[in-house]
Amino acid sequence: MRKQDKIYVAGHRGMVGSAIVRNLRNSGYQNIVTRTSSELDLRNQTAVADFFADEQPNYVFLAAAKVGGIWANNVYRAEFLYDNLLIEANIIHSAYKNKVEKLLFLGSSCIYPKMAPQPLKEDYLLSGYLEATNEPYAIAKIAGIKLCEAYRSQYGCNFISAMPTNLYGPNDNYDLQGSHVLPALIRKFHEAKSNGSAFVEIWGSGSPRREFLHADDLADACVFLMETYNEKLFVNIGTGEDVTIRELAELIKETVGFEGELRWNTDKPDGTPRKLMDVSRLHNLGWQHRTDLKKGISITYQDFLRNQEVYV
Repeated sequence: MRKQDKIYVAGHRGMVGSAIVRNLRNSGYQNIVTRTSSELDLRNQTAVADFFADEQPNYVFLAAAKVGGIWANNVYRAEFLYDNLLIEANIIHSAYKNKVEKLLFLGSSCIYPKMAPQPLKEDYLLSGYLEATNEPYAIAKIAGIKLCEAYRSQYGCNFISAMPTNLYGPNDNYDLQGSHVLPALIRKFHEAKSNGSAFVEIWGSGSPRREFLHADDLADACVFLMETYNEKLFVNIGTGEDVTIRELAELIKETVGFEGELRWNTDKPDGTPRKLMDVSRLHNLGWQHRTDLKKGISITYQDFLRNQEVYV
């Protein structure tokens, strides 16, 4: 990418999109185009086509998506599939029609089969059954990968895909009904501390293992791939390290300063037993994460404290 190129970041107000915008501006890219959802409904094919025809971006980061945790994924199954299919199809097709030089599609580690071997290698895609609770979202993300591959194959488009692990950081979703585990635990522990509660209830057994990557590290990896990577196969983005949900809870509890008890509600689902990304391809390309989990949680909690009125 050249510094003067016009770059469209879809989903710029979300955790991932806002991190990409910050990284681009810090790297000297200033010609950045954004639209809020009220300004541009990405599910509307005509509106997206008109936007691309008017703006003619050179590069596109496709970070826009309908996202949520286990509860939201399982309850709003039709919305997660429908909305995400429309968003990615409209943007990818308009990028092709308007001769975008390069597009990066962001997926999710949930694309991998529930019982896939660990760590998760890129070639495990479509090798088994998906986790039932987030199957619609996973199918939508798999479709996005395959769209990029198909447009590359048929039209020669330089469209690439990246699959991040579990993310956290500024502009995360702290809604207890729709958020992922790490921000949900930050809010739960903070409110329990503030209210003087004796315990915090956490879904599941605490035994599943998860990998967590700070959003600013993801953004750095995305810009790195946009600048250097031009191949068909998607790339895993992560740390290559994981912890149990119980270990995560203890770490957040310590960071927040909550002194009460942890109560595990084993009537609630655990989800996939383990999701650890094999990031050897990304490491071999020359990129590694910088933010360790303990430091990242501390930074994120301080951001939560500064922005409670917005986040809660």
